[in-house]
Amino acid sequence: MQIAILLYDGFTALDAVGPYEVLSRLPGAEVRFVAVEPGPKTTETHMLSLVADHAIEDVPSPEILLVPGGFGTRRLLGDEQVLGWIRRAHETSQWTTSVCTGSLLLGAAGVLNGLRATSHWVSPERLREFGAEPTLERVVEQGKVVTAAGVSSGIDMALVLVSRIAGDQVAQAIQLSIEYDPQPPFDAGSPAKAPKEIVELVRILAEQAEEAELAQPAEPGR
Repeated sequence: MQIAILLYDGFTALDAVGPYEVLSRLPGAEVRFVAVEPGPKTTETHMLSLVADHAIEDVPSPEILLVPGGFGTRRLLGDEQVLGWIRRAHETSQWTTSVCTGSLLLGAAGVLNGLRATSHWVSPERLREFGAEPTLERVVEQGKVVTAAGVSSGIDMALVLVSRIAGDQVAQAIQLSIEYDPQPPFDAGSPAKAPKEIVELVRILAEQAEEAELAQPAEPGR
């Protein structure tokens, strides 16, 4: 099963790596990190790079398409080379998925029109621009389209995919193999649980980070 994970400058590391850790353990999995142009792609923190070994045009029909989020998605919302690839890959994919604001790229490609979808809690209303119905659920399944909320939820989404593809026992075995047993020190992992001042702080920081990302000159190959 060929799995294509899109990379671009400004993506969020765990959006891609979290699902990779799960899906790479799926029996028969062949994971390919892809980009407009192969090469290293830098995360939104500018502190880490992952290498895309394949161009998107070389992987036209993956069985699973995964689009991670990050502030770099904003640069790609009008990029027809990326959106066209998503659109074409979706036509033949078994599963089309996103994590965090990767759902905005699915929306811009026309994949989410009329569907319920989720994204990072700071950005869900932007999904309405693309004809989607936003929700703050952690993982949303709409036929073969599966969207996950912010960052860490990509692990949950990937485990859901494995259960649909290979069964609950395989999904549980993978969960155990990566010892995914969250026990966070604070109950502040959603805006419904976190103190109001923390929610507002994160919202402000996200807005500042997005502005800083958009102010950066675009790099070749996204």
